[in-house]
Amino acid sequence: MSDYGLYVHVPFCETKCGYCDFYSVALRNRDPAPLVGCLVAELQRRAEAASANIRTVFVGGGTPTVLPLAEMIHLFEALGEVLSDHRVAEFTVEANPATLNDARLAVLTSAGVDRLSMGAQSWHAAELAALERLHSPDDIKPGVELARAHGINRLNLDLMFGIGGQTMASWSESLERTISLGVDHISCYGLTYEPGTRLTAQYTAGKITPCDEALEAEMYLYAIDRLAEAGLEQYEISNFARPGERCLHNMIYWRREPYIGIGPSACGLVDDVRYKNVADIAAYVRGIKEAGDAVTESEVVTGALLAGEMLMLQLRLNEGVDLGQVAQRSGIDVAQVLQSSLAKYRHMEMLRLCGEVLSLTLRGRLFADSIISELYSELHLSEHADGGRVSQ
Repeated sequence: MSDYGLYVHVPFCETKCGYCDFYSVALRNRDPAPLVGCLVAELQRRAEAASANIRTVFVGGGTPTVLPLAEMIHLFEALGEVLSDHRVAEFTVEANPATLNDARLAVLTSAGVDRLSMGAQSWHAAELAALERLHSPDDIKPGVELARAHGINRLNLDLMFGIGGQTMASWSESLERTISLGVDHISCYGLTYEPGTRLTAQYTAGKITPCDEALEAEMYLYAIDRLAEAGLEQYEISNFARPGERCLHNMIYWRREPYIGIGPSACGLVDDVRYKNVADIAAYVRGIKEAGDAVTESEVVTGALLAGEMLMLQLRLNEGVDLGQVAQRSGIDVAQVLQSSLAKYRHMEMLRLCGEVLSLTLRGRLFADSIISELYSELHLSEHADGGRVSQ
């Protein structure tokens, strides 16, 4: 049986950024103690029930490092105690550069945290303001240096391109200043206008001029080339790392291996059963206290749904997806079901098929979302037909 990943969702932020569609709320005058107590309770219950080793941990949100120090200690001491029985290869925490200090970093390292993922986003104040980020460019380098002073040398910095008003010059400068820090992992995300966010409402109202699509594509291709020159290999659509420094936890998601999800809105995948906790702090706390559980939905993932998820997730990886493994696990012959669509995208030089391994070309990565969405939808529709099912 595969090792597990463990994700812990801490939904608190200083303020909610306008582009963010993850479940999070502003901490403000809220008392986080009840939630943290329930996170610990769910953690202990699910870890005890886990039938395999927990190999990776990712504490995200939200911004876990905005928790008051006492609640950080409560949560991370519990994590450290639970994980002492497991062989953990990577323990990551998300952080805003402005929220790091000696006391918080001491709490993290004492629990075994060895990797930080920091939301830098941009080195330009106007671009950070457009994203409604609270930190300033001046917070980024000190945050990195402070983490290293506490012995956390595995660092990822998130950057964002396609911001309204962003130019190739400003994007290039953000890349250069990030590269100059010598971090081993950089994530580059294109800004998306997600339904229900403030940024999308502003865009719909005509208050925001979005980045030109051609310029956004140019920014992405430039990042791929520049980061390769700096020794950071692209291994997933948005992620670049030096050899041996890929995010092991995210690889569990992309390879569709099992993981446990803790906290409001968190998802888990165990024995091909996917569950999701309720995305509401009060309902989550009530569910954990009254029933020991806050699951609001669950489903068994098999057949065409399983094949579609493997295709959707693993096509994001430069290494691609092994269609033979998809057929073995799902019983669906993807190459047969999607024969015409695969031929179309191969002709357009957006997909390549080497043996049984299907992957996106460089050109295909520019249109990854639409390609993957089309293939997933077509495969999902095939669930209602008999064609493409492998004899068992």
